[in-house]
Amino acid sequence: MELTNEQKVLESIVKKAWKDPVFKDNLIKSPVETIENFLEHPIHLPEGKTLAFVDQSNSSTIFINIPAEPDFEDMELNEEQLDIISGGAEADHTPPIIVSASNYSTGIFG
Repeated sequence: MELTNEQKVLESIVKKAWKDPVFKDNLIKSPVETIENFLEHPIHLPEGKTLAFVDQSNSSTIFINIPAEPDFEDMELNEEQLDIISGGAEADHTPPIIVSASNYSTGIFG
């Protein structure tokens, strides 16, 4: 599978952050300005959105991302989800939220 242009850009940003601690620090402190300097052109964030980089390179720390709560009221269901619902799931039943931690071995939460 070929990477999209956005994936290629993100890959190059991460690789530079791995090798250049000043660049990584700047990404965390001023992500938009740092990326614009890196790309040598402005980026266009959707209105009302911000950009944040978090340094998760410390192998002694387990990082868990708290995702945004899904808006089930305004969500379209795929075929699998429709099958689950048609199988008798309660109307107020919400699908499980799967969260995984990076950089850990299984069984950490007992």
